[in-house]
Amino acid sequence: MKIAILSNGPGNYSTKRLKQVAIERGHEVDVIKYRDCYASIEKSQPMVWYKGEPLVGYDAVIPRIASYMTRYGASIVRQFEMQGVYTLTSSISIVRSRDKLRSMQLLARAGVGIPKTIVSRGVTDVDNLIETLGGPPVIIKLARGTHGNGVVLAETKKAAKSVLQAFYVMDQDGTNILLQEFVKESAGEDIRAFVVGGKVVASMKRQSLDDDFRSNLHLGGTGEKIKLTEEERKTAIKAARSMGLNLAGVDMMRSERGPLILEVNSSPGFGIEEVSGRDVTTPIIEYIERNAKRRNKKDKVGA
Repeated sequence: MKIAILSNGPGNYSTKRLKQVAIERGHEVDVIKYRDCYASIEKSQPMVWYKGEPLVGYDAVIPRIASYMTRYGASIVRQFEMQGVYTLTSSISIVRSRDKLRSMQLLARAGVGIPKTIVSRGVTDVDNLIETLGGPPVIIKLARGTHGNGVVLAETKKAAKSVLQAFYVMDQDGTNILLQEFVKESAGEDIRAFVVGGKVVASMKRQSLDDDFRSNLHLGGTGEKIKLTEEERKTAIKAARSMGLNLAGVDMMRSERGPLILEVNSSPGFGIEEVSGRDVTTPIIEYIERNAKRRNKKDKVGA
C-alpha cells in the first residue's frame, strides 16, 4: 500500500516509528507536513496539494494532527476523505475529541464515567457553581487546552472567581471554560490506555514529580507499566468508541466510584512503548492493512 503520514514533525518518535514499521511490512510511505498542504475545491474534483504537486494514489492516511492546528489539519484530512481515501482517524473524530465540552457530552451520553463537569460563561454565580460540584477545590480548564496547559486548580471560591475572570479576559474567541470536581484520591496520578481498533494494546500510570495535580509526561511527570482492571479496559474502549476513534490515548483516573475519563486523545504520543514495553505501532499498521484493503476492495466491487 501507499501510505501518507500527516505530520509536521518528521523527526518525532511516533512519526518515525510509524514510517519504520510500515516500510518493514512492505509499504511505501510519505511523511507530509500538512501545514504546507492546501486544498482545491471544485465540482467532483477534491484535491490536496503539497509543494505544487497533487497528492494522489494513496491507499491510506495516518493523521498526526497537533492540537494547535486542529481546524486546518482536520480540513486536510477531510479533503482526503472526499477523495475516498481511507483515513485511520476521521476528521470529525479529531474535532470531537479536541473540544473538551463536546467530548464530555458525548462520553456522558455513552454512559462513560467522567468527573462532574459544568460549563458556564459568567462569574456572577460562582458560589452556586462550586457548590454544585461539591465545594472547593475545583479544577478549571479551557476547552481546547492540551498537555495539561490551560488547567488550573482553584482551592477556594475566591481563587476560582479570579481564575474564571482571567480566563474570560483571555477568551476572546468564545472557547468554552469548564469547571470540574476535584477527585482527591487521584490527585497527581492518572492512567493512559492506548486503544487501537477497539482493543487496549498498552497502558501506563503517570505520576507528577511534585505537588502538581497534573500528571502529564509533557509537564515532567513519570510513567510506569500498569495492568488495567477489566472495568478500566472496557471503559477505555467505550470512551474511544464514543469519539469514533480507531486510535486513541484514553486518560482516566481511579476514583471511589470507578474509573473516570479525563480526556480522549486523537493523536497520542508513542512514549508509552518505552514505559510499558509494548509495541503499539505494529497493531496500528496491521489495523490499517485490514481496513484499508477491505475498503478498497469494496470500492472496486461497487465500481
